[in-house]
Amino acid sequence: MVLTIAEAAVALRTGRTTAVALAESAFAAADKHDAELGIYLSRFDGPARAAAERADAELAAGLDRGSLHGIPLAIKDLLATDDGETTAQSQVLDRAWGRRGDGPAVARLRAAGAVLTGKTTTMEFGIGAPDRTKPFPFPRNPWRPTHYPGGSSSGSASAVAAGLVFGSLGTDTAGSIRYPAALCGVTGLKPTYGRVPKNGCVPLAPGFDHIGPLARSAEDCAILLTALAGADRGDPSSVDRPFEDYRHGLTESLAGLRIGVVPHAEDRVFEQTVAVLRDAGAHTTPVELPYYAELKTVTKFGLAAEAFAWHRTNLQGRWSDYGASTRMAIAKGALVSAADYVQLQRVRRAGQRKLSQLFAEVDLVVMPTATGGAPKIAELSTSGMAETALTSYWNAVGNPALSVPMGFTADGLPLGLQIAGRPFDDATVLAAGHAYQQRTSWHRRTPWESVR
Repeated sequence: MVLTIAEAAVALRTGRTTAVALAESAFAAADKHDAELGIYLSRFDGPARAAAERADAELAAGLDRGSLHGIPLAIKDLLATDDGETTAQSQVLDRAWGRRGDGPAVARLRAAGAVLTGKTTTMEFGIGAPDRTKPFPFPRNPWRPTHYPGGSSSGSASAVAAGLVFGSLGTDTAGSIRYPAALCGVTGLKPTYGRVPKNGCVPLAPGFDHIGPLARSAEDCAILLTALAGADRGDPSSVDRPFEDYRHGLTESLAGLRIGVVPHAEDRVFEQTVAVLRDAGAHTTPVELPYYAELKTVTKFGLAAEAFAWHRTNLQGRWSDYGASTRMAIAKGALVSAADYVQLQRVRRAGQRKLSQLFAEVDLVVMPTATGGAPKIAELSTSGMAETALTSYWNAVGNPALSVPMGFTADGLPLGLQIAGRPFDDATVLAAGHAYQQRTSWHRRTPWESVR
């Protein structure tokens, strides 16, 4: 059985394993699977071994930093780290950018005693499709390597699914935590906008970017968010708002919880999933997300405009150094006028107000994370996010949204349930995911149990 972070933490404290043993197992799994899956851009074996040895010594001496102490985790290669350079999977990024040391999110995991194993593959600057003409690993899905693991936190999701690490950090601008989580059969959280500081992370679109965790379970994501949350002076969009240990609100019951269900035509797996939520005590009712098409458009064009603002100089001088799909996706932002951008923000605020009215009537909203399983790599479009993703709405409004495994397609590829809540009510979102996972075992499945 694959251990969760919570279970590995217990095993460490009862003497059934050591941090060094967990790290060595992580290295062995990477040695076995990474050549096929393209998960790591760089590995930190030496620093990780030293961190694991230090964790064992501290725990033996009675210094316990919490549930992440001694746990192997991976970091998406958009986030700066002390242990290695940040490339954003691009030949364009100045390597000096990533030599600034740990950003706040990474520093908080390190302070919690986590063992950081390396930097994982992404899409170039978090946008665009994988490009075989560039000198970077090509990410693949552990469930079926001919299929896409999802963008842009592809390596972070794949690393958890394949058992290389217990958890990872990803980023989410239009769904880039939740979409790969769904396609790889793991759990991924986009926290409330401002809950986790973004400085120390290569930006894609600062008004839409989020940093968040991927792991096997909602409980593990709660553990990770507790370490990550809190304002930082280096990110003016981060919010200084109190929070408690997110594990404290986890329960097996959803009694009294009002859940709005966004209907999804002819989706038997989703219908069965909603039935499980009802069995847990939730009251469900069909709902329609206000301004759904308009807010997806806000994310699409607002993201492009903000990305173009950051990349404009390099696009002019180093066009061919970008991957073809990346440069075209970012260059579209040049077509968004200042008037367009202002209007996007007006629509965004109107949508947030209207959505708050819906959340006066329900506590949570559920819908599929995507309309299907992982597409074949050979059939990918020029976008790093397939048209099947149903995630970008929640980036426009900034509400917390979690993807948890909810079953499989007819041909054995994972599917994800998306659970969204009120701003800064990440605790209820995680509690619903946890209650669902207490009644199902989809999050326990691994690719190595499947028959390809």
